[in-house]
Amino acid sequence: MAFLWLLYDIRTPFLDKLMQFVTYFGQEIIIIAVICALYWCTDKRFAYLLGFTYFTAGLGVQALKITFRIPRPWILNPSFSAVKSAVPAATGYSFPSGHTQGATALYFPLALKAKTPALRAVFVLAFLLVGFSRMYLGCHTPKDVLVSITLTIGVSLIMWRFQSFLLDDSRYLKQIAAVLALLSAAVAAYALFLNHTGTIEAKYALDCCRASGAGLGFCAGWYTERTYLNFSTRTRTLPGQFFKLAAGLLAAFVIKSSFSQFFGSSVLAKMAEYFILVLWVLVIYPYLFTKAAARKAAG
Repeated sequence: MAFLWLLYDIRTPFLDKLMQFVTYFGQEIIIIAVICALYWCTDKRFAYLLGFTYFTAGLGVQALKITFRIPRPWILNPSFSAVKSAVPAATGYSFPSGHTQGATALYFPLALKAKTPALRAVFVLAFLLVGFSRMYLGCHTPKDVLVSITLTIGVSLIMWRFQSFLLDDSRYLKQIAAVLALLSAAVAAYALFLNHTGTIEAKYALDCCRASGAGLGFCAGWYTERTYLNFSTRTRTLPGQFFKLAAGLLAAFVIKSSFSQFFGSSVLAKMAEYFILVLWVLVIYPYLFTKAAARKAAG
């Protein structure tokens, strides 16, 4: 907490707004939008690599959260207060940092892929700044951030090292999908068990089950797309690519914002929501725009 108090003493309205802006680059919506842009429009293979990294590291972070159950800094020390604008997005337990995990899962692989030292430095700085912003805003301690960065970099390096096996070798699609599905299901079962026994409240199981639903959607969508669809990212015109991206993201937003109105906000409903959202990204929408392109080409 000593470092958080140091940052507390240098807070200003300008820095509060700046750090709140920086922390948005670790938000789920930004990360998913970037993955969608790559997946639908430019580099499907690299988008898959980001997906494997993001969802696997996310499951690890969520499992650690409900295992150690460390409260947020303002709960650990009631005399400490976070920046108010950051509190609504600070759901779940404090350790490790979910925002930092998301940012590292996106920007570290981008740094590995970068072709110039300057660009590599920009991407490394991006996830380090997101981690710093989480501490400045008072949502996480240095331990929360450092463990999240370390875990996610470890997962990223493993995925990078074995990317040919994951993304180019079609002999083990079922086995890879099954391992990720079992991991996702195990994390959900663990969260639901802790909730059922009264160890954690439903709100703490929620983030875990959302990550599990997304992980299940990813392995199902990845296997289905690789086996049956195998769509192309090509579109004849640049405006066509922009339209494709905008339409897909808008539909995903509609699904996410309306799902709870029909199915409620229970833990299992949220798990199903994220499962369907990821299926939309990986399979349903690519199938639709592939069919539309085929019809247009046919006349």
